[in-house]
Amino acid sequence: MVCNTYKMGSGPMHSVTLYHWEPNANSGKPMLALMEKGVAFNSHYLDLLNFDQHQPDYLAINPQGTIPAMLHGERVLTESTAIMEYVEEEFPGPRLMPEDPRDRWRVRWWMKFMDQWLGPSFSMIGWKVFVGPAVSARDPGELKAAIERIPLPERRVAWRKAIYGQFSEEELKESQRRVALGIRMLEQELAKRPWLASSEYSLADINGFNLAYALPLSQPGLSNDELTPNTLRWLRAIYARPATKACWAMGRTSMVRRVTILEQPHIGAGRVT
Repeated sequence: MVCNTYKMGSGPMHSVTLYHWEPNANSGKPMLALMEKGVAFNSHYLDLLNFDQHQPDYLAINPQGTIPAMLHGERVLTESTAIMEYVEEEFPGPRLMPEDPRDRWRVRWWMKFMDQWLGPSFSMIGWKVFVGPAVSARDPGELKAAIERIPLPERRVAWRKAIYGQFSEEELKESQRRVALGIRMLEQELAKRPWLASSEYSLADINGFNLAYALPLSQPGLSNDELTPNTLRWLRAIYARPATKACWAMGRTSMVRRVTILEQPHIGAGRVT
């Protein structure tokens, strides 16, 4: 577990420590929210592929062994979306929630949709393609012991499925169906306004980007400049933000290179030009 201090802009130094993995999915959400607000924080990188999140020093902070977690003074905060909302309400800086009540409702609707319906399907596909193969070649005894240390039973099941390739065909088909539907929903919504939930950049965009940034790479037949031009415009606009660039610079695995697909001026179905 490695600790660094991150500071962006002229925001005041707060007693904030963030425990996180790569700047994507759940870890990336509070990372990017803090950076957009200009909040300085101590960065503790947890190597998920080395099971750092299940070691005793981290379990003393978050007994569930999930990441991310944030310390603000003596407060211990978990659950990525809830942390983002805390950051928005607790710290000064640019607003990440719109003023209009209906727009705020839309932000929360999309965050719930991402977290509870679409995100798990992205996660299943990602675990099968990246996480499982990345650790499956390790010593079988070490892997078994690492799985047995996981506090939450449902996470033990997920890790076993990823490592040993136990996701069923039905599970994977359902995840792919949800991803395809989610892509269509994103495109329809982003045809209405520049950002996902309102005319202003918000937590919904941070949440969505951390799940969807690699869509044109992982789902080229479903998300490209011909089929989903509004989604590609949206992803590129978020990627161009200074906070996003700084956030992704904190990554340490090959996963961070996936976001560079958005630097391409035109992404077609199955090819980049």
